[in-house]
Amino acid sequence: MRPIKEKKERSLGVKLFLKAERCNSPKCVTVRRPQRPGQHGAKRQRNISDFGKQLQEKQKIRIFFGLNNKQLGKLFETLTKEQIAARLRERLDFVVYLLGFAKSPRIARQLVSHGHIVVNGRKTNIASFHVKKGDVIQVRTESKDSKIFEGTKEYLKNLEVPKWLTVDINELKGECVAPSSTEEYQFPFDINLVGQFYSR
Repeated sequence: MRPIKEKKERSLGVKLFLKAERCNSPKCVTVRRPQRPGQHGAKRQRNISDFGKQLQEKQKIRIFFGLNNKQLGKLFETLTKEQIAARLRERLDFVVYLLGFAKSPRIARQLVSHGHIVVNGRKTNIASFHVKKGDVIQVRTESKDSKIFEGTKEYLKNLEVPKWLTVDINELKGECVAPSSTEEYQFPFDINLVGQFYSR
């Protein structure tokens, strides 16, 4: 049986980086098996309605950030699309991913929830914590030698972090030095379509 995570990516037809390094290699399921899952997936050709496209983008954003319907609905109820994009970029789990401490947003979310990350010297296990200019994000001292961070320093040597973040490879520490920028990272979903879904 194919892993559920990979089926989700195939169904939506987009890389959501649910399998970390695998999504950046020729082994990525969306490269090897780009058709929809199921015995007749390759033969399924269907026209998707506008509503269907909006629903797909909603599913992408939910899976990518691990949000439930209530959490996502609250975002679109209280913020503009530009504010939502900034808020998502500045989530602690996503910043941990951008800093290179994790190789996928899903793994970054696990690192935060398991208490491996500190913000301004305090352990923070809330993935949605809003990172602001001046915040220092660091791998907890007690966690640096754990297996989950094995090879992280080597990985960081070849990683280019966004300009609004800085990273100290030796200390596994990063800092938010400016408000996040939309030009440096494009989400694998269309926030405008998700906004249209919630404005119906």
